[in-house]
Amino acid sequence: MSAAVTTTDSTSTGEPGHFDFASYLERSRKLVEQALDGSLGPERPESLREAMRYSLLAGGKRLRPILCLAACELTGGDTALAMPTAVALEMIHTMSLIHDDLPAMDNDDLRRGRPTNHKVYGEANAILAGDALLTRAFEMVALRSPGVPAEQLLKVVGELSLASGAPGLVGGQVVDLECEGKDVDLETLEYIHLHKTGALLRSCVLTGALIAGASDELLAALTTYARGIGLAFQIIDDILDVTASSEVLGKTAGKDLTADKTTYPKLLGLEESRQRADALVAEAKQALEPFNRNGSAAPLLALADYITSRDR
Repeated sequence: MSAAVTTTDSTSTGEPGHFDFASYLERSRKLVEQALDGSLGPERPESLREAMRYSLLAGGKRLRPILCLAACELTGGDTALAMPTAVALEMIHTMSLIHDDLPAMDNDDLRRGRPTNHKVYGEANAILAGDALLTRAFEMVALRSPGVPAEQLLKVVGELSLASGAPGLVGGQVVDLECEGKDVDLETLEYIHLHKTGALLRSCVLTGALIAGASDELLAALTTYARGIGLAFQIIDDILDVTASSEVLGKTAGKDLTADKTTYPKLLGLEESRQRADALVAEAKQALEPFNRNGSAAPLLALADYITSRDR
């Protein structure tokens, strides 16, 4: 991945026209990590807190909260006001990983380079840790977001509800499970990924913008952007599942093949899948070009490119 993106960003760390994406990503990731660490205080039962922290603080790219902060920044908002929502998004994502890894779901033993939650704390505690993270996410928005008008927080709660429930990742997971071992067409595959993966990515950019009071025009552009990066993200995941090692991925490689799932490489082949991912990212970036005043969209544009260039 290239660490530099050519823009006209006046906040860059180098010469004019140079956006240092690597520095931006690392700086944002550290801020998110600090906020995540402070989100789970000394509470009881301690065993539940430990299980929640085990998965929430296991590292990772933190792309979802960073997307939220970048969208808030694009809209001209204060990213500190969006941080509780960014944390909430990572909590929902972590819940989905804990539950996806369970024996009744994807039955995986490895996540982010270490044993999955249920392997360490048992299935019952893993389920409850995921449940607790999901509900804590809504607490972060509703009760731990000082300075954000209630009307905007209500919109954020609504968006997170859609993304995390039956219209979003839960519905996508159900269809994904139902389609194991079956022939699936491209339309059904995209339905799965627009819900299981794409819905939460959409919420990341929309909630950050909603907190900053984005216009309907910008929200529409961000929706197009999110759809593009959501599908591209999953296509790259499918490609990496068959081309990268478990050591690089931090999770078990080849799981989709073992579960007889339909993937983009299975339907389209590796080369066409890569081309489709590149085209989706180009569409996503194009949607934001009208709002890229003085390089203000540079982080989101660079994040789109990062999705297709990542190796894990």
